[in-house]
Amino acid sequence: MASKLYNPFLDFKFNNETCFLSGEVLSSRDEQIQVFPLWMMRKFDLEDKPFRMLDENIVNYKSLKLPCSVATAGLFEELELEIEQAMEQGYDAVINVPEIRLFQWVAKILYGVVFNEIQSGVRQAMLSGEPMNFSQALVHKFRNLHAMLQSLRVAMEFENRNPFSVLVLPVDNPEAHFNYRDEINTLIFSFRMNDFAIIATLQDNGTHAVYHEDILQAIAGQRLHPVQFEEVCARYFYSAYLFNRLPDYTYMETPDKIYVEPMPLNDWTMKPIFDNWQFKTYGQVLENFWKPWGFTLFEIIKDPEHPMTFLRTEDGSFKKDLDLAKA
Repeated sequence: MASKLYNPFLDFKFNNETCFLSGEVLSSRDEQIQVFPLWMMRKFDLEDKPFRMLDENIVNYKSLKLPCSVATAGLFEELELEIEQAMEQGYDAVINVPEIRLFQWVAKILYGVVFNEIQSGVRQAMLSGEPMNFSQALVHKFRNLHAMLQSLRVAMEFENRNPFSVLVLPVDNPEAHFNYRDEINTLIFSFRMNDFAIIATLQDNGTHAVYHEDILQAIAGQRLHPVQFEEVCARYFYSAYLFNRLPDYTYMETPDKIYVEPMPLNDWTMKPIFDNWQFKTYGQVLENFWKPWGFTLFEIIKDPEHPMTFLRTEDGSFKKDLDLAKA
């Protein structure tokens, strides 16, 4: 039985003549979709704003595109319409969007950035005449991300648990505010607009929610100030860096659907799934996330064992009265 899943990593096919998701040969180079949703770029005036690639080249948001067949583009149009309508309504609508649909929306953006990064790397390798140096661990992650994104076009069931998790939080954002971050090496994504924010971990098998359980319990049911959300975000981005497993998945294809099962994360070494939390390193991450408020690393880790926090009081309860003298 021929595989229903397309794998561009087998022969490293990242050209503009092949649909990035299905592998179909395209009839025209005009068969493309935007990596970042058109509605989002227009709403926040992003089209001509700079986007920094990993090689430090600067492009603009609208230049990031994906070769895509007409049929697959239609599926993405349906997805974009569903997500746009929910996000325009706000938190109460977004929280009710099925997690798989939020994953597909996030994964398309993140993989779209990866696709463009790979194309850029291939071009540079051809110009230099040297082979492209590409981490096999990253190939493993991106191949799985691409396979799971194909849940948009083929029937797919994730057994036992979703390989990804999407956290949606209510946030008191300024009007017309937009904030986007991703880290393609660790497959984590954050996005903030209207009255909500999203943090998505795309291959963690739900472990980050367990790792941050105490914080998630403290903020449950609370509307966050942006400085509080950025603190949660910093914790997630740092723990994604500490996550020391390379998750693997089995794909079982049947005539009706593809079953995806996560392999156990525990291994024979019995090593913890996350490396040790270092307060100074976390403080450096938090300083970057708190740039709009001007807090310095010295202030953040003045008490090295108890970094500055706007999430919890000393008794562990949610901190409602914030002192943001520098905000």
